[in-house]
Amino acid sequence: MEYLQIRGYDTDRLIVVAAPMPGLEPTDIVVEVRIDTLIIRGEARGHYENARALWIDEWHAGGYYRELRLPHHVDGTLANATYGNGVLVVALPKAATSGTEEPAEIRLTPLPDSTRGERVGHFSRAILPTTTDSHLRKHLSPSVVAGGYQR
Repeated sequence: MEYLQIRGYDTDRLIVVAAPMPGLEPTDIVVEVRIDTLIIRGEARGHYENARALWIDEWHAGGYYRELRLPHHVDGTLANATYGNGVLVVALPKAATSGTEEPAEIRLTPLPDSTRGERVGHFSRAILPTTTDSHLRKHLSPSVVAGGYQR
């Protein structure tokens, strides 16, 4: 596993973490939120090293792992996660009061015809909860919505 380097932001309502994870598909990524801890895992896809004779090998496409303590308690059920251009961004709403935090395991839904993926747990600046079904109906094809959404 490669050590995953991150960049973290602390706003008045959110903790935002960005992590470069090149070479993965959205389904290769799992994010766990445990009140004040964030765990990011990215499983390695197939390695291409054996396909050709390498003359230099300075980077790898996964697997990635990082566990970090967050500066505030968060509600994992309302977390948004997006993956595009090889970068995972997780937006974690701060818990309103102690005891309201919910742990969550986040899996991304691939967007049609791309290597991008997302998981929407809230929308707007006011951190309004959204159902994934309503979001999927708005943004994805009917076949994806009918197949269900994995949290």
